[in-house]
Amino acid sequence: MELFKKYEFNSQEQAEDKIAALPHITENLTEESYLEGDHTIVKLGYLVTNTPEWDEEGNAIVEPIYSDKYSIDVLWQGLDESPYGWKSYEIEVEGNGAHSFLGRNFGE
Repeated sequence: MELFKKYEFNSQEQAEDKIAALPHITENLTEESYLEGDHTIVKLGYLVTNTPEWDEEGNAIVEPIYSDKYSIDVLWQGLDESPYGWKSYEIEVEGNGAHSFLGRNFGE
């Protein structure tokens, strides 16, 4: 079972802290830490909320405006709902929003 969710956090640091708090596995030989459960996390960052425009010389006609929320998408494996502490950061978007996982549509 796969679960595709989108989240917004107040800052990149808050998102990183939530990710770090998820269960991890540490490789004995290299001591590298990996996210447990084969989940896929895509850090989208502060998304552009308008349609910026530039002229042929690269000068901004309409400057980009960035969200004040830090966005990530997660493809959870083996879960039917967000992990504890993540639900309050879930968002809904029309269509797939700024990102989708190959072959998967958000909200299906």
